Amino acid sequence: MNVPPKTALVILNYNGKAYLEKFLPSIIQYNPAGVEIIIGDNASTDESIPFVKKFYPLIRIISLNKNYGYAEGYNQTLKQVDADYYFLLNSDVELKESWHPLIDFMDSNPDAAACQPIINSQSNPTHFEHAGAAGGYIDSLGYPFCKGRILDFIEENKGQYHQTSEIFWATGAALMVRSKVFHEVGAFDGDFFAHMEEIDWCWRAKNKGWKIFACPDVIVYHVGGATLSYNSPRKVLLNFRNNLSMIIKNQSTGRLWYVLPSRFVLDTIAAIKFLTEKNMGAFIAVFKAYRETFGQLSTLIKKRKQIKNIAFHNKPDDHGVLHGSILWQFYLLKRKTFNLLKGIS
Repeated sequence: MNVPPKTALVILNYNGKAYLEKFLPSIIQYNPAGVEIIIGDNASTDESIPFVKKFYPLIRIISLNKNYGYAEGYNQTLKQVDADYYFLLNSDVELKESWHPLIDFMDSNPDAAACQPIINSQSNPTHFEHAGAAGGYIDSLGYPFCKGRILDFIEENKGQYHQTSEIFWATGAALMVRSKVFHEVGAFDGDFFAHMEEIDWCWRAKNKGWKIFACPDVIVYHVGGATLSYNSPRKVLLNFRNNLSMIIKNQSTGRLWYVLPSRFVLDTIAAIKFLTEKNMGAFIAVFKAYRETFGQLSTLIKKRKQIKNIAFHNKPDDHGVLHGSILWQFYLLKRKTFNLLKGIS
C-alpha cells in the first residue's frame, strides 16, 4: 500500500508558463526530500502544462475544467491531494534555500493551523514584498497590513523582524497549512475568486482556536502582481469587495455596526484619492465592490451563521490585531514602519 506524502508543495497555475520556466528549477532544487510537487491547473490556454509534462515529467498535474480563480482553484485541487501539510506556493515565487524549517515548525507547534516564511521582493531582494512581508496583521476596522509593509510603504529587510511570532493572517503567496485544519475549518471561500481568501480563512481558523505564525527561518522571493497589477481596477474591486465580505462573515456582532459605517466613510475617501490620481476605473471599482457585497448580503449572512455555529469562542483570539486605525497611525501620526505602531496585540 502506498503511504501518502507527509507534505505536498502545491502550485496553482493559470497561463503561467513564463513563471514556471523561470522558477520551477529553484523549486525543484530546494524541495525537501520526499515532498511531492503538484501543479493544479486552472484550464490554462497557454503552453504551460505541455511544458511541464515535457521537461518535468515527475511533477503531478491536476487539471481543472475551468479557471476557478485562486480560492476555488485551490479548493478543487486540494480535494485530490492526500498529505498532512500543504505548502501552497504562487507560481511567481523563487526559492533560494530549503523550506524544510516550515515543516519542522508545524511538527513542533501542534496548535498552528498555518505559517508563512518571510516574503522578500524577487526584483528588489533586499526589501520585503507587498503580499505578506514578515507576517499579516489587521486593524480594528478590518484593514490588513503586514510586518514590513504598511499600505504602500515597504521596508528594507534588515533582519529586524527575524523572530517567530503569532500573527493574524499568513499570505497565500507561500502558505504552509495543516491539512486537517484546512478541511475542518472549511476551505477557501470560492466566492472570493482571488485576494484576501487567505485572511478570511485564517480568521475562521483563529476563531476556532487555532493559531497562525510567521516563521522567519525561511525567506522566499515573490514577484507580486503577476496576475493583476496593483493599480488594476479589477484588483481594487476584489480587494475591497472581499475585505467587506470577510468582515461581515467574521467580525463580532457588537463591532459590526460600528465597523461597516466607518469603513464606508474611509473607503469613500480612498475612492476620491483614486479620482485625484485620475484612476477612474479604481474609483468606480470601490463603489462596485459595495454594490456586489450588499447584493450578496443574504449569502454572507448564511455563511456568518454557519461560522458562528461551529467556530466562535466567547473571546476570539486577537493576536495580530491593531486596536485602532492603521490609516490614522500611517497618515496622521506618520508611523510608516511596523515597529513604530502602537496598540498591537
